[in-house]
Amino acid sequence: MTRIHGSRRSLMPIDEHFDSQLKCRERRRRRIEMRRRLSSVSAVAGTDNLQSQKLNLAETDDENFNPPAIASLIKEKEIMTSPVYGSMSVVGRAREMEDEISVRLDLCRPEINGYEPVHYFGVFDGHGGHHVSALCKDNMHVILEEELMRVKSRTARDKEELWRSAISRSFERIDEMAMTLCECNGVEKYKVCKSHPQFSIVGSTAVIALLTPEYLIVANCGDSRAVLCRNGKAVPLSVDHKPDREDERARIEALGGRILFAGNGARVEGVLAMSRAIGDRLLKQVVTSEPEFMFIKREAGDMNLILASDGLWDVLSSELSCEVVHKCQEEDLKCNLRAARSATAVAAALLVRLAMGRRSSDNISVIVVDLRN
Repeated sequence: MTRIHGSRRSLMPIDEHFDSQLKCRERRRRRIEMRRRLSSVSAVAGTDNLQSQKLNLAETDDENFNPPAIASLIKEKEIMTSPVYGSMSVVGRAREMEDEISVRLDLCRPEINGYEPVHYFGVFDGHGGHHVSALCKDNMHVILEEELMRVKSRTARDKEELWRSAISRSFERIDEMAMTLCECNGVEKYKVCKSHPQFSIVGSTAVIALLTPEYLIVANCGDSRAVLCRNGKAVPLSVDHKPDREDERARIEALGGRILFAGNGARVEGVLAMSRAIGDRLLKQVVTSEPEFMFIKREAGDMNLILASDGLWDVLSSELSCEVVHKCQEEDLKCNLRAARSATAVAAALLVRLAMGRRSSDNISVIVVDLRN
């Protein structure tokens, strides 16, 4: 049986003709859907290359239409919007490894950040043992995500305070966990153990950086450090919490504590070489876990971010470290993804090697984040 349309005769059977119409509609629906998705990805990526690919895909005929391939392209472009970083952590000349590093790209997309991604970087330098730094590595990002996702955004004027409150609560919670740390039942049990008094002097520094499309937020507790390289110059994003810092010394003495000076420098009660830390149950009356903050708006001249433990900063200045990373980035003039990854990895390894060459006696942990567009 055939069907006649006007003066033209179709030799296609009715059933096959009906199936063909359904297939055409389905293909058209899929094309429209993929164009919308590609438009949204193009808006995020903001690249001319992706725009041209979107136009080419919109003109693709049905025979060459490949949804799985397009989905893969979308995923690849979303990955390219994440920051590129390199890291290295070595025991160095220390007796045991007490440093930990943690990176979580696209940690969460909270309301406070307009549902845009928040990327997380952290360096934790333990003392008295590795237990508290390992605790921070495994749990800090989990707690921080919980706190950020709870925040309900209000006016733009309040946003900085909302960030501060969420991060402060995260430091308080991780400190409470460190104060009840027990080796007998593992760190997942968290109950005070009188059989292991050495846990009273176990603690860790914590410097974390939260990277958003608009801001860079750093919270620091201890003497690990964050440095921004902007237009070729080092911009400090944290100030080391040392006992001989004038404001820190005044705070400790006001609480009844003492700063004692020996051949190895100033120490709280002659024990701890920093004035703030996570844990340290024995010194908790004067050693606080409250972090200091730095909020900085991202600019076109931002080149890289360096987070590192004091094993690096004891022997390398912030300025020299930024210069080293900048030289590595200069090799990557086209700023493609593979070269950028290589540059950050090489920079982190080179900083560690320089610190070792300068006879650093501590663990050395470094994260280098590429901030170029």
